[in-house]
Amino acid sequence: MSVLNHKIDFTALVSVSMANCNGDPLNGNRPRTDYQGFGEISDVCIKRKLRNRMQDLGANIFVQSDERSDDGFKSLSERASKTLPKTKDREEYAQKACEIWTDVRSFGQVFAFKSGSVSVGVRGPVTVHQAVSVSPVEINSMQITKSVNGEPAKNEAGDADKRSSDTMGSKHMVRFGLYRIKGSINVQLAQKTGFTDEDAVLIKECLRTLFENDASAARPEGSMEVVKLYWWEHDCPIGQYSSAKVHRSLHVTPKEGVDAPTCVDDYNVTLEELPGLSCEIVDGL
Repeated sequence: MSVLNHKIDFTALVSVSMANCNGDPLNGNRPRTDYQGFGEISDVCIKRKLRNRMQDLGANIFVQSDERSDDGFKSLSERASKTLPKTKDREEYAQKACEIWTDVRSFGQVFAFKSGSVSVGVRGPVTVHQAVSVSPVEINSMQITKSVNGEPAKNEAGDADKRSSDTMGSKHMVRFGLYRIKGSINVQLAQKTGFTDEDAVLIKECLRTLFENDASAARPEGSMEVVKLYWWEHDCPIGQYSSAKVHRSLHVTPKEGVDAPTCVDDYNVTLEELPGLSCEIVDGL
């Protein structure tokens, strides 16, 4: 496997329809929005989904969700201490971690645990922006009830009551939003972590199938979709153009007369040509 020797930029267009794409725990789990009403998906959320897809495709992952743990370890410190060598050499420690875990050599990782003999930080070559919607999004909220009490309920007299307070709840969702996920792969950091061409292909496939096996009550099957993936591979390590210029070459605007887009077809998507740099356009799953 050859280490990546050319810069890569990418943008994924993601549609959200009647789903909570990324709830804010400090705001009643409502979908994240900024002060102008544009929807947001945190980079942490996106990388969690990428890690899950990597794991589905057979890669070894260090930061595993508890419910998806495939090695029996229940914490990151336990996984690190039982897998990595006992050494105080930081370079050796980081190199071994990158060799074992695909997400470490992709996104980087901080190894700083109470039980560890060494504290190590690994910078990864794959960076992902916070996703932002092209247009402001409308948030729908509804009150929901459970048909059974979660705990025995009692009234003020101490007698069993008919309903307890935990039978009431709320559900929030984005009515429709088209989000951009932007990112890049840096060659200098790829050479440090051993990130390969094959790893880049894996990242591309994970982006294309980002929401496979990701359905939940908040994100029903089919409510989130990768519409298109735009993939630019430069012909040199530093890139023919800056990542900002590459990302700006993709123009997504509402069609004339459309004030509140309700589907992908309400947008015009155009790609500005950058001389010498071609873009591979991939349909989502």
